[in-house]
Amino acid sequence: MAAYSRALARAAGWEPERCDLLEMAAPMHDTGKIGIPAAILKKPGKLDPGEWDIMRTHTLIGHQILSRSHAPVFQLAAEVALGHHERWDGSGYPQGLIGSETPESARIVALADVFDALSMKRAYKESWSIEQIVANLTDGAGHHFDPRLARLFIDILPEILSLRSQWEARDGDVLAWSQHLPA
Repeated sequence: MAAYSRALARAAGWEPERCDLLEMAAPMHDTGKIGIPAAILKKPGKLDPGEWDIMRTHTLIGHQILSRSHAPVFQLAAEVALGHHERWDGSGYPQGLIGSETPESARIVALADVFDALSMKRAYKESWSIEQIVANLTDGAGHHFDPRLARLFIDILPEILSLRSQWEARDGDVLAWSQHLPA
């Protein structure tokens, strides 16, 4: 997800140093989940409205934690943590920001995170096909996603898929290596 964020930031015209910084900051977007009770995080079924209210606080918790540092990577990570669930049309949280009111860093990570989540098999869902994901990004442009960034993401999809293949190969290498460790 971090590599996807970097690639999209580069396509959006970010300077190389800032792209590198975003790649380091992006994995911290859900830091605030450490403040969410395990019963909610690991609940096998759907969350009820009260549980969703608690889950939505992870953006604020993450921002509080990460913004304590003055290091640029943590300042950027705090910005991303706070804004990665905002939506282009204002229907997101925690602030209900509309359009470019949400920092571009958070809009980039939101797209990368959704692509990553949809393309991965999880215990509760199968992975989506690339066609389904592209349709979701296209349909979500102007509603969930920044339309310019959604277009750019689709334009660089060959690079994104190459990055995904590289990470899958790495994960396979780690799994194979770990099977040779003593029990």
